[in-house]
Amino acid sequence: MDALKLITADSLKEQIPQVEIGDTVRVGVKIREGEHQRLQYFEGTVIAKKGSGVASTFTVRRVSYGVGVERVFPVHSPNVDSVTVIRHGKVRRSKLYYLRQRVGKSAKVKEVIR
Repeated sequence: MDALKLITADSLKEQIPQVEIGDTVRVGVKIREGEHQRLQYFEGTVIAKKGSGVASTFTVRRVSYGVGVERVFPVHSPNVDSVTVIRHGKVRRSKLYYLRQRVGKSAKVKEVIR
């Protein structure tokens, strides 16, 4: 086995979240404030996935007070506590960067009923 794979095998999570492009997700992130630790949730649309192995990430976008906010979450990070899929989106692209230029109803992704 490759030496790099041996080193990163300890960091891999056993249960990785099954998120797809266009899904609306709620990501629980561990926030440390001094000695206290709490969970903060970030809810938005998954617009991109990239990488593989320990370096894999997914990007979540939401609009907060009229300003678009994007966060990149490492899949195997210990600070990412939970990823909950709220609804599945119907998309035909692997990257939804075009949502950055859209506002209002045109910035929404249609829902897939499963």
